[in-house]
Amino acid sequence: MASFLISALKAPSSRSFLLLSFCLLARMIPLAAGQTRPSYHLTPKEKWMNDPQRPFFQGGQWHLYYLWNSDWVSSDPGTGGTEWYHVTSTNMVDWTGNGVAIRKYQPNPGTGVNLGDIESGSAVVDTANTAGFGENAVIALVTQMADGIQQSSLFYSTDSGQSFTAFNGNPVMPNPNPSAKPAFRDPKVFRDDKAGHWVAAMAEGSRIGFYTSADLKTWKYMSDFVPAIDLGLLECPDVYQIDLDGDSAKRTWILAAGANGYLHGKTTGTVYWSGTWDGTKFIATASSPQWMDEGPDFYATVSWENPNDKFGSRYAIGWMNNWEYAARLPYYGNFEGQQSIVREFKYRMINGTPILASVPIAGLDAKFANPVSVTETTITKDPVTASLPANLAGGAYVIKAIVSKANGDDGNEVRFRIKSNGNYFTTVGYSFANAQTFLVRDSDGTASDTLPTDPKKVWDTIRTAVNPAGGNTIKLAIYVDWNSVEIFINDGAAVLSALIYPNQGAEGIEAVTDSGKLTLDSFSYAAFAA
Repeated sequence: MASFLISALKAPSSRSFLLLSFCLLARMIPLAAGQTRPSYHLTPKEKWMNDPQRPFFQGGQWHLYYLWNSDWVSSDPGTGGTEWYHVTSTNMVDWTGNGVAIRKYQPNPGTGVNLGDIESGSAVVDTANTAGFGENAVIALVTQMADGIQQSSLFYSTDSGQSFTAFNGNPVMPNPNPSAKPAFRDPKVFRDDKAGHWVAAMAEGSRIGFYTSADLKTWKYMSDFVPAIDLGLLECPDVYQIDLDGDSAKRTWILAAGANGYLHGKTTGTVYWSGTWDGTKFIATASSPQWMDEGPDFYATVSWENPNDKFGSRYAIGWMNNWEYAARLPYYGNFEGQQSIVREFKYRMINGTPILASVPIAGLDAKFANPVSVTETTITKDPVTASLPANLAGGAYVIKAIVSKANGDDGNEVRFRIKSNGNYFTTVGYSFANAQTFLVRDSDGTASDTLPTDPKKVWDTIRTAVNPAGGNTIKLAIYVDWNSVEIFINDGAAVLSALIYPNQGAEGIEAVTDSGKLTLDSFSYAAFAA
């Protein structure tokens, strides 16, 4: 649940976690005057948004929920607490708000006890009526926390997820040691058809616990998974099957989770292991995980199956923020938070390594119009050399480029400066020597100028993603919105996602090298128009 608990990130081997005081910090949040909300990212109409909840398809549309704090106000935040806000879509690009589906601080109908706010969990469609609430009832298991005790409750819906009723036997997964108040949250429920039962993966501090149930109401502990390396506090687990290179004979299990990569040169993000699942236990193939996105702002990720290609590909969405600076950013106005664009990912073998490769969902590119382009030009330290189309500017757009280090080229790095006004800009680059993409936002503008020292260190850190294919040609797709950038390398073999807060009116785009020259095989720019 990417809750309001934050680990001691500067010493993640410590098992102590600090309660982030949003009420105090929010009073110091500066606002980026004159900006607008993102054009093609899901945002709340007002107030605070964080974790997305795994969508399901019913009634001809996708149903997605996110954590929403209706009491959050930047100047006077109140006490807060999240609940599930409901949005729907037919294409996973355009979303319609439907209001709160599961309300916080409601008393249990059986006992009258208030179990707390509504935090992260997961919803499933109970097609076989295993829980007894009717065929195709939507069953949500969610974390609730009262007095620091995290437990899981069941809510059910018989109107396609528009509204939910609390089960009178809540909590269905009580905290195993309430006096110690251990982490016990974010139940991710899936159906194991081979074993014939439901499974819940639970985030329990530095481990993932696995529980099984026949009816979604009574759960039994089966096993746990403990990473071989220190990843700090684990959150938002995810378990699923996917085919390697579309081959059903190479179908494998994936365990993913939100993690802290400070000890490993990273920040918080989404890690995953491939492995085996025998119905009760997950065994990883390798000790160290891989990262689904190397950027600083892709967390609390959820994935769901593609109904047209159940094991060939999946969809994913993540919360674009980072608890190191989430309460200190120069938000635009009366709302805080956004989700990433929905991505489709496949499990691909790239240069001998199996990788979850992500690309923007089909349909998003149709939202960009009037592309302009250049081909076969040269990039040098002088931005004029690249001969980019004139008057490239805007709040939301996509850049697609192919850059080569051709025979005779003596440059090493290509650098695209976006949201530039000359003195301030964000850099998206690629190093041919290191075969890696990099993101630099230490002079993005408003955020880099206003963040306090500690969160600024995290913000300013250069983020990198290795291109597993290497070579002398790189393909980049750079999706820029008013205050974010999502970078896809070689059709998603590597991905970097990050927030940015440019200065008002900083909309310039430049292409330069570190030194020498490189070849810009192609460059296109299209503005968001829908």
